[in-house]
Amino acid sequence: MFFRNANPFTFLMELLGTDMHVRANRNIRFLMELRRAGIHDVPLLSAIERLPREHFVPASFIDQAYENIALPIACGQTTSQPVLVAEMVQYLQLEKRHKVLEIGTGTGYQTALLAKLSRRVYTIDKYRELIQLAELSWRELSIPNITAIAGDGLADWQGQAPFDRIIVCAALPEIPHVLAEQLTDGGLLLAPVGREGQPQELIAWRRVAGGWIEEIVRPVRFVGCVSPLLTAMLDNEPLQQEEALRA
Repeated sequence: MFFRNANPFTFLMELLGTDMHVRANRNIRFLMELRRAGIHDVPLLSAIERLPREHFVPASFIDQAYENIALPIACGQTTSQPVLVAEMVQYLQLEKRHKVLEIGTGTGYQTALLAKLSRRVYTIDKYRELIQLAELSWRELSIPNITAIAGDGLADWQGQAPFDRIIVCAALPEIPHVLAEQLTDGGLLLAPVGREGQPQELIAWRRVAGGWIEEIVRPVRFVGCVSPLLTAMLDNEPLQQEEALRA
C-alpha cells in the first residue's frame, strides 16, 4: 500500500485509519451474514457489533476472525462457528437481571457476549490456559461481570446456584438431572446432546411447574464433553425423557 505523506506520524495515522476501515467493513459483512442467518435480537446484534472478535482468536487467524468457520485455539481446541454462537445466545433470551452459567469457556468470546446481555456470568473450562487467555481479553475490553475458574464441570459453581440460564458448549450423551436442577423456576438450559462423531442435537430444557419443557433446536456438531464429574452424574441420574414435556 502506498502513502503519499512522508511524515512518520501522519503515515502511522493513515495506516491505522486504513486498518480501522478494513475492520469496519468486515464487521458490517459479518453483521449482514448474521441477519441472513436469522439473528434479529437487537441487543445481541449491538453487543456483537461492539465486541472485537479479533481479540479472541490466535494472532495467526486474525484475518479469519469474522468468517463463519471454526478456528483452532490453544490446548488443541477449536472455536464454534460465530453464527452458531449467535444462534445459541439469541435462543437464551437473556435479560439484564439474569445470572448465567457457562460450561466450556473456550476463547471467552461467547462468555463476553453473555456478560454484555446479563447481570453476571459464571464460566468454567477444564483448561487453565484457556481461562487465562480469556481473562486477558476481558480485562483489555473492560468486561468486569465475569467470574471464571478452571475446573471440572459443575462442582465448583454449585454454591452459586440457582441460575437463570445454563449453556453447555460440549456434547453430552444425556443431560444430568443435577445440572438441570441448578435452574431457577422458568430457567433455561441449552446443550448439545449426542456422542462425539454421531448425530447430535441442540436441545433446550425450560424448568416449569411440574417438570420440564424440552425442545429440539437444531442439529449440531460439537466435541464431546470429557468431564469425569458430569459423566458420573449421568451414570447416577440422567434427566429422564418421561420427566420432560416435549414442546
